[in-house]
Amino acid sequence: MPLSLNRMRRRFLGNGLAACAVLAAAPARAVYAPRTLGFLNLHTDEHAAVTYWADGDYLGEALREINWVLRDHRTNEILPIDTTLLDLLHRLKQRLETTAPFHVISGYRSPATNAKLAEAGHGVAPMSLHTEGRAIDIRIPDRNLVTVRAAALSLEAGGVGYYPKSEFVHVDVGRVRMW
Repeated sequence: MPLSLNRMRRRFLGNGLAACAVLAAAPARAVYAPRTLGFLNLHTDEHAAVTYWADGDYLGEALREINWVLRDHRTNEILPIDTTLLDLLHRLKQRLETTAPFHVISGYRSPATNAKLAEAGHGVAPMSLHTEGRAIDIRIPDRNLVTVRAAALSLEAGGVGYYPKSEFVHVDVGRVRMW
């Protein structure tokens, strides 16, 4: 005797739920490509070339190394750099198809340093995202600034400032904007 339509639906749904339960219980085997970044701090001449993310997780020792190289070089103060900014830099590196390290003009800036620079007329924002570890001023030795700016803008992932006279591009993970 053929199965009724309702009975066929129940059997189908039951088998589907059983399959989902088996898949949910299976260990995750997703393969993640590691994320690697290189930095050269132009004020301290310190380098970091690290894999900061692998197998679905950020790597503490690599993040500590990045935080040190991107610290406020005037005071040696460290603030953890926002991992969203690191991921943005990784995407920028991929978009530019480069393996060159980021040359860092400014990473983290302590609020005191930021205030002194503002008072001295260096054109820094009073509420700069640098003071939160959410901004960085960079250049890339094998790419011109116009290309770096265009690539950063194309990511639509935060603020992008263009400073051709000072030879750097600012990127941050604040709201999307440009100047």
